[in-house]
Amino acid sequence: MDDDATTARQAFAGGGPGAGGSLQAGAGSGAVAGFYRRMVEPLLRTDEGVDAEQLSRLTLMGLSQVSLRRDWPLVEGALAGLGAELQRRNPRLQQTLFGCRFANPVGLAAGFDKNGVAAAIWHCFGFGFAELGTITAQPQQGNPRPRLFRLAAERAALNRMGFNNLGAMAVRRILERQALPPSGQRSAVLGINLGKSREVSLELAPDDYASSLEVLAPLADYAVINVSSPNTPGLRELQQETQLRRLVERLRRLPGCPPLLVKIAPDLEDDAIDAIARLAYQEGLAGVIAVNTSQDRLGLADRTLGATGRPLAEESGGLSGRPLRHRALAVLRRLRAMAGPSLPLIGVGGIDSAESAWERISAGASLVQVYTGWIYEGPELVPDVLEGLITQLDRQGLATIGEAVGSGLPWRSTSVN
Repeated sequence: MDDDATTARQAFAGGGPGAGGSLQAGAGSGAVAGFYRRMVEPLLRTDEGVDAEQLSRLTLMGLSQVSLRRDWPLVEGALAGLGAELQRRNPRLQQTLFGCRFANPVGLAAGFDKNGVAAAIWHCFGFGFAELGTITAQPQQGNPRPRLFRLAAERAALNRMGFNNLGAMAVRRILERQALPPSGQRSAVLGINLGKSREVSLELAPDDYASSLEVLAPLADYAVINVSSPNTPGLRELQQETQLRRLVERLRRLPGCPPLLVKIAPDLEDDAIDAIARLAYQEGLAGVIAVNTSQDRLGLADRTLGATGRPLAEESGGLSGRPLRHRALAVLRRLRAMAGPSLPLIGVGGIDSAESAWERISAGASLVQVYTGWIYEGPELVPDVLEGLITQLDRQGLATIGEAVGSGLPWRSTSVN
């Protein structure tokens, strides 16, 4: 067996955001989560140790080979075992939004699988959808390393990656090589998150985004306009109403344009949030994703980053994870109040439990995404959230997750007789 195939077998070690070991077909319940707790979680308990970016890169190297070889009998069996452990299929969790059928409301946020190398297998980890990218028109190396840092005690991360990716044409080839099922026939919905190339001016940004979308649209169930990363100079200026409207109108002129969503920053003032809600309605956007990482240090300004010895107040980059939870919720609530009930919203930022996921859904999110919380909590986070949502539906007397969206119902820890 060649080296790549060996890597494919080894990739099931962590079953998710980890690496090493093995998972045999038909592995017992809890095999992946158990391995993660024993071997990967200890690496995440301190800021120091294995480089965060290197750990993610090694994981994706293995998962890319698994995705390419998912029809091989041994790999197929291992994926079936993975799915048996992590998937939770229940029709009460299904929704159809902007023409896409979501098996459940929990997705992988953009930023982990930047080049779509594992696009064909994210459903095996329990996800109802996965967002690939951020992808730019041309390849980008991103910002200098180190550029991804753990804040273990706070269950948070600081990143200043800078849209490092292989570029739209290379990502298209990667996705085509995986022989994905056609849109509408996939086990997990696939979104494509698009960003501005670093060297392109704001004036030329619409054409830059359009060149990426034109390449990737045939493979996307939906597309996201990322105008909110703090790690590309000037990018957030595209959230200004006039700039964003010009960008949206340019993309919608493309033949075969998929449903378009926009991802916004948590650091916007209320009037800017209101303007985006109006624009989404006026331009017929499919939805809004709230939120990206924060330039606010969220009470951690004096917290020293071990890798540099400097306080967070002196570090560039976006903060993600648990400290973002309350601000992300506030932005979502503002959007829902201004946009009304019909605009689909995706909640992301600080979601690391069933309770925090329910909180976002009850506030108006039809879908939620995880990333930093998934890294810290491990692969069992997704089934734990899905089980918790079903339990809440029972306790609240609701038939489907759609009834919970925007309901304002609080988390109920016990049943009411």
